[in-house]
Amino acid sequence: MSTLICPTPIATDDRVQLGHGSGGKMSAGLLKARFLPHFTNDVLAQLGDAAVVDVNGQEVAISTDTFVVNPLEFPGGNIGSLAVHGTVNDLAMMGARPVYLSAGFVLEEGLPFDVLDRVVSAMGEAARAAGVLLITGDTKVVERGKADGVFINTTGIGLMAPDFTPGPARARPGDAVLVSGPLGRHGIAIMTAREGLAFEAEIESDSAILYPLVERLRAAAGPDVHTLRDPTRGGVASALNEIAAASGVGIALVEPHIPIPPAVAAACEMLGFDPLYVANEGVLLAFVPEPLAEPCLAALRAHPLGRDAARIGRVVDTHPGMVVLETAIGGTRVVDMLPGDQLPRIC
Repeated sequence: MSTLICPTPIATDDRVQLGHGSGGKMSAGLLKARFLPHFTNDVLAQLGDAAVVDVNGQEVAISTDTFVVNPLEFPGGNIGSLAVHGTVNDLAMMGARPVYLSAGFVLEEGLPFDVLDRVVSAMGEAARAAGVLLITGDTKVVERGKADGVFINTTGIGLMAPDFTPGPARARPGDAVLVSGPLGRHGIAIMTAREGLAFEAEIESDSAILYPLVERLRAAAGPDVHTLRDPTRGGVASALNEIAAASGVGIALVEPHIPIPPAVAAACEMLGFDPLYVANEGVLLAFVPEPLAEPCLAALRAHPLGRDAARIGRVVDTHPGMVVLETAIGGTRVVDMLPGDQLPRIC
Protein backbone atom coordinates (compact mmCIF):
# COMPACT_ATOMS: atom_id res chain seq x y z
CA MET A 1 0.00 0.00 0.00
CA SER A 2 1.75 3.12 -1.20
CA THR A 3 0.42 5.49 1.49
CA LEU A 4 1.52 3.42 4.49
CA ILE A 5 4.71 4.66 6.08
CA CYS A 6 6.94 3.38 8.83
CA PRO A 7 6.10 4.86 12.26
CA THR A 8 9.87 5.27 12.76
CA PRO A 9 11.02 6.79 9.46
CA ILE A 10 14.66 7.05 8.48
CA ALA A 11 15.65 10.54 9.63
CA THR A 12 17.52 13.01 7.45
CA ASP A 13 18.87 16.36 8.54
CA ASP A 14 18.23 18.38 5.40
CA ARG A 15 14.69 17.54 4.21
CA VAL A 16 11.10 17.67 5.49
CA GLN A 17 9.48 14.22 5.71
CA LEU A 18 5.88 13.10 6.07
CA GLY A 19 6.60 12.16 9.68
CA HIS A 20 7.12 15.85 10.48
CA GLY A 21 3.36 16.27 10.09
CA SER A 22 2.45 13.40 12.41
CA GLY A 23 1.77 15.21 15.66
CA GLY A 24 4.43 12.96 17.24
CA LYS A 25 8.08 13.36 18.17
CA MET A 26 9.15 14.50 14.70
CA SER A 27 6.49 17.23 14.69
CA ALA A 28 7.56 18.43 18.11
CA GLY A 29 11.19 18.46 17.01
CA LEU A 30 10.37 20.42 13.86
CA LEU A 31 8.42 23.00 15.85
CA LYS A 32 11.14 23.38 18.47
CA ALA A 33 14.06 23.55 16.05
CA ARG A 34 12.66 25.38 13.04
CA PHE A 35 9.79 27.62 14.16
CA LEU A 36 9.76 28.56 17.84
CA PRO A 37 13.21 30.20 17.83
CA HIS A 38 11.94 32.75 15.31
CA PHE A 39 8.55 33.50 16.89
CA THR A 40 9.22 33.43 20.63
CA ASN A 41 6.57 35.10 22.79
CA ASP A 42 4.65 34.30 25.95
CA VAL A 43 1.37 33.57 24.15
CA LEU A 44 2.84 31.13 21.64
CA ALA A 45 4.90 29.45 24.35
CA GLN A 46 1.72 28.00 25.91
CA LEU A 47 1.31 25.67 22.88
CA GLY A 48 -2.34 24.93 23.60
CA ASP A 49 -5.04 24.00 21.09
CA ALA A 50 -5.62 27.75 20.74
CA ALA A 51 -3.91 30.95 21.83
CA VAL A 52 -5.68 33.04 24.46
CA VAL A 53 -5.24 36.83 24.30
CA ASP A 54 -6.89 39.78 26.05
CA VAL A 55 -8.79 42.23 23.84
CA ASN A 56 -10.07 45.20 25.84
CA GLY A 57 -10.82 43.05 28.87
CA GLN A 58 -12.33 40.12 26.95
CA GLU A 59 -10.22 36.99 26.69
CA VAL A 60 -10.35 35.65 23.13
CA ALA A 61 -9.17 32.26 21.88
CA ILE A 62 -7.65 32.07 18.38
CA SER A 63 -6.78 28.86 16.55
CA THR A 64 -5.65 28.13 13.00
CA ASP A 65 -5.36 24.83 11.14
CA THR A 66 -4.66 23.68 7.60
CA PHE A 67 -6.40 20.63 6.15
CA VAL A 68 -4.78 18.45 3.50
CA VAL A 69 -6.73 15.23 4.00
CA ASN A 70 -6.49 12.60 1.28
CA PRO A 71 -9.01 11.64 -0.07
CA LEU A 72 -11.13 14.80 -0.08
CA GLU A 73 -14.32 12.81 0.58
CA PHE A 74 -14.59 9.88 2.98
CA PRO A 75 -17.31 7.98 4.87
CA GLY A 76 -18.80 10.42 7.37
CA GLY A 77 -17.60 13.69 5.86
CA ASN A 78 -15.28 15.59 3.56
CA ILE A 79 -12.50 18.14 3.80
CA GLY A 80 -15.03 20.98 4.14
CA SER A 81 -16.88 19.69 7.20
CA LEU A 82 -13.57 18.51 8.68
CA ALA A 83 -12.04 21.98 8.34
CA VAL A 84 -14.85 23.50 10.37
CA HIS A 85 -15.00 20.75 12.98
CA GLY A 86 -11.23 20.71 13.51
CA THR A 87 -10.87 24.42 14.16
CA VAL A 88 -14.07 24.82 16.18
CA ASN A 89 -13.04 21.87 18.36
CA ASP A 90 -9.62 23.39 19.05
CA LEU A 91 -11.37 26.48 20.42
CA ALA A 92 -13.74 24.37 22.48
CA MET A 93 -10.86 22.44 24.06
CA MET A 94 -9.70 25.74 25.59
CA GLY A 95 -13.18 26.31 27.00
CA ALA A 96 -14.03 28.99 24.43
CA ARG A 97 -17.37 29.48 22.70
CA PRO A 98 -16.65 29.52 18.95
CA VAL A 99 -18.07 32.55 17.13
CA TYR A 100 -16.14 33.34 13.92
CA LEU A 101 -14.16 31.58 11.19
CA SER A 102 -11.98 32.62 8.29
CA ALA A 103 -11.14 30.29 5.41
CA GLY A 104 -8.37 30.15 2.84
CA PHE A 105 -8.70 27.80 -0.15
CA VAL A 106 -5.90 26.53 -2.39
CA LEU A 107 -7.61 25.01 -5.44
CA GLU A 108 -5.87 22.83 -7.98
CA GLU A 109 -6.43 23.45 -11.66
CA GLY A 110 -8.81 20.76 -12.93
CA LEU A 111 -10.75 20.27 -9.68
CA PRO A 112 -14.30 19.29 -10.72
CA PHE A 113 -16.86 21.91 -9.73
CA ASP A 114 -19.21 19.24 -8.38
CA VAL A 115 -16.53 18.21 -5.86
CA LEU A 116 -15.88 21.84 -4.91
CA ASP A 117 -19.62 22.42 -4.49
CA ARG A 118 -19.95 19.45 -2.13
CA VAL A 119 -16.96 20.60 -0.08
CA VAL A 120 -18.19 24.18 0.28
CA SER A 121 -21.77 23.07 0.98
CA ALA A 122 -20.59 20.73 3.75
CA MET A 123 -18.45 23.53 5.17
CA GLY A 124 -21.41 25.92 5.29
CA GLU A 125 -23.64 23.31 6.88
CA ALA A 126 -21.02 22.53 9.54
CA ALA A 127 -20.54 26.23 10.33
CA ARG A 128 -24.27 26.73 10.79
CA ALA A 129 -24.49 23.68 13.04
CA ALA A 130 -21.60 25.03 15.12
CA GLY A 131 -23.21 28.46 15.42
CA VAL A 132 -20.23 30.23 13.85
CA LEU A 133 -20.06 32.77 11.04
CA LEU A 134 -17.48 32.49 8.27
CA ILE A 135 -16.66 36.19 7.94
CA THR A 136 -13.63 36.39 5.64
CA GLY A 137 -11.57 34.25 3.31
CA ASP A 138 -9.23 33.93 0.37
CA THR A 139 -8.94 31.71 -2.72
CA LYS A 140 -5.88 30.81 -4.75
CA VAL A 141 -5.52 28.46 -7.74
CA VAL A 142 -2.33 26.50 -8.48
CA GLU A 143 -1.26 24.43 -11.44
CA ARG A 144 -2.51 20.91 -12.02
CA GLY A 145 -0.73 18.42 -9.77
CA LYS A 146 0.25 20.98 -7.10
CA ALA A 147 -2.51 20.67 -4.48
CA ASP A 148 -4.32 17.29 -4.59
CA GLY A 149 -7.60 19.01 -5.43
CA VAL A 150 -8.00 21.46 -2.59
CA PHE A 151 -6.26 22.47 0.64
CA ILE A 152 -8.18 24.53 3.23
CA ASN A 153 -6.90 26.74 6.03
CA THR A 154 -9.35 27.84 8.71
CA THR A 155 -8.82 30.26 11.58
CA GLY A 156 -11.33 30.39 14.41
CA ILE A 157 -12.12 32.96 17.08
CA GLY A 158 -13.89 32.07 20.31
CA LEU A 159 -14.87 33.90 23.48
CA MET A 160 -13.52 32.72 26.82
CA ALA A 161 -15.45 32.65 30.10
CA PRO A 162 -13.44 33.80 33.15
CA ASP A 163 -14.49 30.83 35.29
CA PHE A 164 -13.77 28.06 32.76
CA THR A 165 -10.18 27.74 31.59
CA PRO A 166 -9.14 24.12 30.97
CA GLY A 167 -5.56 23.75 29.81
CA PRO A 168 -2.92 21.11 29.09
CA ALA A 169 -0.89 22.10 32.17
CA ARG A 170 -3.78 21.81 34.66
CA ALA A 171 -4.02 18.01 35.04
CA ARG A 172 -3.55 16.97 38.67
CA PRO A 173 -2.84 13.68 40.50
CA GLY A 174 -6.18 12.18 41.46
CA ASP A 175 -7.92 13.30 38.27
CA ALA A 176 -9.97 10.77 36.35
CA VAL A 177 -9.32 10.56 32.61
CA LEU A 178 -12.54 10.42 30.59
CA VAL A 179 -13.11 9.88 26.88
CA SER A 180 -16.36 10.89 25.21
CA GLY A 181 -16.67 8.01 22.75
CA PRO A 182 -15.12 5.12 20.80
CA LEU A 183 -11.65 5.64 19.37
CA GLY A 184 -10.02 5.30 15.98
CA ARG A 185 -12.95 5.79 13.62
CA HIS A 186 -11.66 8.80 11.70
CA GLY A 187 -8.22 7.44 10.90
CA ILE A 188 -9.55 4.06 9.83
CA ALA A 189 -12.32 5.65 7.73
CA ILE A 190 -9.67 7.66 5.88
CA MET A 191 -7.54 4.55 5.44
CA THR A 192 -10.35 2.45 4.00
CA ALA A 193 -11.40 5.21 1.59
CA ARG A 194 -7.82 5.88 0.49
CA GLU A 195 -6.90 2.26 -0.13
CA GLY A 196 -10.28 0.94 -1.28
CA LEU A 197 -10.46 -1.54 1.60
CA ALA A 198 -13.72 -3.20 2.64
CA PHE A 199 -14.66 -4.65 6.02
CA GLU A 200 -17.81 -6.43 7.15
CA ALA A 201 -19.03 -3.24 8.84
CA GLU A 202 -18.42 0.15 7.20
CA ILE A 203 -16.37 2.46 9.40
CA GLU A 204 -17.39 6.12 9.26
CA SER A 205 -15.39 9.09 10.47
CA ASP A 206 -16.49 10.46 13.85
CA SER A 207 -15.90 14.06 12.68
CA ALA A 208 -18.27 16.25 14.69
CA ILE A 209 -18.62 19.45 16.72
CA LEU A 210 -17.55 18.90 20.33
CA TYR A 211 -18.67 22.18 21.89
CA PRO A 212 -22.05 20.74 23.04
CA LEU A 213 -20.14 18.15 25.09
CA VAL A 214 -17.92 20.87 26.54
CA GLU A 215 -21.02 22.80 27.61
CA ARG A 216 -22.30 19.73 29.45
CA LEU A 217 -18.99 19.20 31.22
CA ARG A 218 -18.93 22.84 32.24
CA ALA A 219 -22.43 22.52 33.70
CA ALA A 220 -21.42 19.38 35.59
CA ALA A 221 -18.02 20.43 36.93
CA GLY A 222 -17.40 24.09 36.12
CA PRO A 223 -13.81 25.20 36.80
CA ASP A 224 -12.97 21.68 38.00
CA VAL A 225 -12.73 20.56 34.39
CA HIS A 226 -8.95 20.74 34.45
CA THR A 227 -7.98 19.67 30.94
CA LEU A 228 -9.70 19.04 27.61
CA ARG A 229 -8.10 17.75 24.43
CA ASP A 230 -9.34 16.34 21.13
CA PRO A 231 -6.98 13.51 20.19
CA THR A 232 -6.53 14.12 16.47
CA ARG A 233 -3.11 13.54 14.84
CA GLY A 234 -1.23 10.95 16.86
CA GLY A 235 -4.43 9.80 18.58
CA VAL A 236 -5.04 9.38 22.29
CA ALA A 237 -1.47 8.29 22.96
CA SER A 238 0.10 11.49 21.65
CA ALA A 239 -2.50 13.74 23.30
CA LEU A 240 -1.99 12.12 26.70
CA ASN A 241 1.80 12.32 26.41
CA GLU A 242 1.55 16.04 25.67
CA ILE A 243 -0.68 16.55 28.71
CA ALA A 244 1.57 14.48 30.97
CA ALA A 245 4.59 16.53 29.89
CA ALA A 246 2.82 19.90 30.22
CA SER A 247 1.42 19.09 33.69
CA GLY A 248 4.40 17.15 35.00
CA VAL A 249 2.23 14.19 35.98
CA GLY A 250 1.95 10.51 35.16
CA ILE A 251 -1.07 8.96 33.47
CA ALA A 252 -2.18 5.35 33.94
CA LEU A 253 -4.60 3.87 31.39
CA VAL A 254 -6.66 0.71 31.91
CA GLU A 255 -6.80 -1.24 28.65
CA PRO A 256 -10.16 -3.04 29.17
CA HIS A 257 -11.87 0.33 29.81
CA ILE A 258 -10.77 1.92 26.52
CA PRO A 259 -13.69 1.92 24.02
CA ILE A 260 -12.50 0.66 20.63
CA PRO A 261 -15.19 -0.45 18.14
CA PRO A 262 -14.77 -4.08 17.03
CA ALA A 263 -14.50 -3.04 13.37
CA VAL A 264 -11.72 -0.57 14.21
CA ALA A 265 -9.91 -3.19 16.32
CA ALA A 266 -10.12 -5.71 13.48
CA ALA A 267 -8.87 -3.19 10.91
CA CYS A 268 -5.98 -2.16 13.16
CA GLU A 269 -5.01 -5.79 13.75
CA MET A 270 -5.01 -6.48 10.02
CA LEU A 271 -3.03 -3.35 9.14
CA GLY A 272 -0.62 -3.48 12.06
CA PHE A 273 -1.85 -0.25 13.65
CA ASP A 274 -2.22 0.53 17.36
CA PRO A 275 -5.68 2.14 17.84
CA LEU A 276 -4.29 4.38 20.60
CA TYR A 277 -2.33 6.25 17.90
CA VAL A 278 -5.16 6.44 15.33
CA ALA A 279 -6.67 9.90 14.76
CA ASN A 280 -10.10 10.96 16.01
CA GLU A 281 -12.10 14.04 14.99
CA GLY A 282 -15.23 13.76 17.14
CA VAL A 283 -13.92 12.59 20.52
CA LEU A 284 -12.60 14.54 23.50
CA LEU A 285 -10.50 13.69 26.54
CA ALA A 286 -11.44 15.30 29.85
CA PHE A 287 -9.52 15.42 33.13
CA VAL A 288 -11.70 16.00 36.20
CA PRO A 289 -11.29 15.27 39.93
CA GLU A 290 -12.26 11.70 40.80
CA PRO A 291 -15.41 12.69 42.81
CA LEU A 292 -16.77 14.43 39.70
CA ALA A 293 -16.07 11.59 37.27
CA GLU A 294 -19.50 9.96 37.46
CA PRO A 295 -21.47 13.25 37.17
CA CYS A 296 -19.34 14.20 34.18
CA LEU A 297 -19.82 10.81 32.54
CA ALA A 298 -23.57 11.14 33.05
CA ALA A 299 -23.48 14.60 31.47
CA LEU A 300 -21.58 13.31 28.44
CA ARG A 301 -23.81 10.26 28.02
CA ALA A 302 -26.90 12.48 27.97
CA HIS A 303 -25.81 13.76 24.53
CA PRO A 304 -25.78 11.50 21.43
CA LEU A 305 -22.09 12.23 20.79
CA GLY A 306 -21.18 11.11 24.30
CA ARG A 307 -23.44 8.11 24.81
CA ASP A 308 -20.44 5.75 24.94
CA ALA A 309 -18.30 7.92 27.20
CA ALA A 310 -15.98 6.00 29.51
CA ARG A 311 -13.40 6.44 32.24
CA ILE A 312 -10.14 5.12 30.77
CA GLY A 313 -7.55 5.97 33.38
CA ARG A 314 -6.28 8.24 36.12
CA VAL A 315 -3.58 10.82 36.82
CA VAL A 316 -0.85 9.70 39.21
CA ASP A 317 2.11 11.32 40.93
CA THR A 318 4.49 8.55 39.86
CA HIS A 319 6.39 8.38 36.53
CA PRO A 320 5.85 12.11 35.73
CA GLY A 321 5.70 12.93 32.05
CA MET A 322 4.91 9.31 31.12
CA VAL A 323 1.81 7.39 30.08
CA VAL A 324 1.53 3.71 30.99
CA LEU A 325 -1.09 1.14 30.04
CA GLU A 326 -2.34 -1.54 32.43
CA THR A 327 -3.01 -4.37 29.99
CA ALA A 328 -5.89 -6.82 29.98
CA ILE A 329 -3.54 -9.64 31.05
CA GLY A 330 -2.25 -7.78 34.10
CA GLY A 331 0.99 -6.33 32.74
CA THR A 332 2.01 -2.77 32.02
CA ARG A 333 3.67 -1.06 29.09
CA VAL A 334 4.80 2.45 28.34
CA VAL A 335 2.67 4.32 25.79
CA ASP A 336 5.15 6.70 24.19
CA MET A 337 4.72 9.17 21.36
CA LEU A 338 5.52 7.73 17.95
CA PRO A 339 8.46 9.34 16.18
CA GLY A 340 6.49 9.51 12.93
CA ASP A 341 2.97 8.62 11.85
CA GLN A 342 1.08 5.39 11.19
CA LEU A 343 -1.07 7.13 8.57
CA PRO A 344 -0.30 10.53 7.03
CA ARG A 345 -2.74 13.07 5.54
CA ILE A 346 -5.70 12.29 7.83
CA CYS A 347 -6.66 15.93 8.48
